[in-house]
Amino acid sequence: MADPVVIQIADAVVAELNAGGFSQAFVAQRAYAPVFDLGEMADLHVTVVPRAASAERLDRASRQFDYSIDVAVQKKLADGGNVEIDALMFLVEQIADHFNGRRPAQLNSAVCLRVENDPIYSPEHMRELRQFTSVLTLVFRTVR
Repeated sequence: MADPVVIQIADAVVAELNAGGFSQAFVAQRAYAPVFDLGEMADLHVTVVPRAASAERLDRASRQFDYSIDVAVQKKLADGGNVEIDALMFLVEQIADHFNGRRPAQLNSAVCLRVENDPIYSPEHMRELRQFTSVLTLVFRTVR
């Protein structure tokens, strides 16, 4: 049995992220419900989570599918200064730029139509956990 398309896209996103070329080293992983102990967060976590799917009929023979994939970038802050947070914000921007308008190498049938990042970070996580958390939503489209 083949994986659902949303999982194929999420796995392709993980592969692209793990191929490197970003300002900070990390190993991305796919999860359905990512939960980490705060003690684990000293290391940079990049987690890919399938989020949503929608379909629309284009004509009698084909439909358009939009799949939303969340990419969470999280790290416990050492000092919480601008230099540390700016570096994490830059990584988030690099990830957004990498996918926007592109097709993942492992799944050429999907194209990333848009990237959303609202809010750009979680003020609650910074205040309450001293942790940087930013979630990008990548919206991919396929037609079949």
